[in-house]
Amino acid sequence: MTSTVATPAIKAEPKTLVKTGTTYRESKKSLTSPGATVGAIIIAVLWTLPTFGLFVSSFRPAADINTSGWWTVFSKPELTIDNYIKTLNFGDTLSVGQSFINSFAITIPATVFPIVIAALAAYGLSWINFKGRDALFIGVVSLQIVPLQMALVPLLSLFSNGVSIGSFNLLPGINLGNAGASFAEVWIAHTIFAMPLAIFLLHNFISALPADIMEAARVDGAGHGQIFFRIVLPLAKPALAAIAILQFLWVWNDLLVATIFTSGENLPITKVLNDLSGQYGATWYLLSAGCFLAIIVPVLVFLFFQRYFVRGLLAGATKG
Repeated sequence: MTSTVATPAIKAEPKTLVKTGTTYRESKKSLTSPGATVGAIIIAVLWTLPTFGLFVSSFRPAADINTSGWWTVFSKPELTIDNYIKTLNFGDTLSVGQSFINSFAITIPATVFPIVIAALAAYGLSWINFKGRDALFIGVVSLQIVPLQMALVPLLSLFSNGVSIGSFNLLPGINLGNAGASFAEVWIAHTIFAMPLAIFLLHNFISALPADIMEAARVDGAGHGQIFFRIVLPLAKPALAAIAILQFLWVWNDLLVATIFTSGENLPITKVLNDLSGQYGATWYLLSAGCFLAIIVPVLVFLFFQRYFVRGLLAGATKG
């Protein structure tokens, strides 16, 4: 006689249907409100209004600026580009036009140099095992708490006198600022000040790259140089772009380092506008044109590369 064993039926669990659209709408509704939207719009308008007034004033004739406010342009729309022509004035030694070019000559190398060095350092601190690696990384990152102002005098002394112990000269001073023909001092200063933050951000991203990719490259015979240039750099483009934007905006808008380490014909636009503020006090319509020239470049850089900036800041924030 054959006996049969009853097999208990396995009750299938009902599938949970996730309504993506509904969930998104509910989340958006819970995180936003009409009051917050109105407040954000008011803040944006108040924040943008002075810049818009500066933009309008830079195109208004001098007679209109001295007799009426910039908002009268809506009832009396008389605009001119003479303010920009007089302000640029490339024939003058300390013209805004020449300083505008100097700002590019300072900002572009001072953005490229720290990114190159920081990328190499971040890779070494992430994927090369050596004694004291963690302590070195902590030491570099901790330099972020050192105020920039504390390093200005030592750097100025280093550039002028070098480093020496007794009669032995370890590092000669470069002191190229007085020659009026080099931007080396300001490049070095901006590169040094950018290192801690750049290494920190790049280390967080590069260290989060999959270890399987690195191991596979080593098995195939790739060295650190090939891994860095063929694997790490292409994957780290978002982080590199974010740091490049931050560094570009910082160097372009800098006045303190420019005041200490630039002179003669090498002055950037921020320093020239500061020096000419007294001269243009009576004709501030010219100064408004120069100020708008100074702010239009970082605004355009941020607007064009905003998506890379956000993507780079979020890169490496989560793993998996």
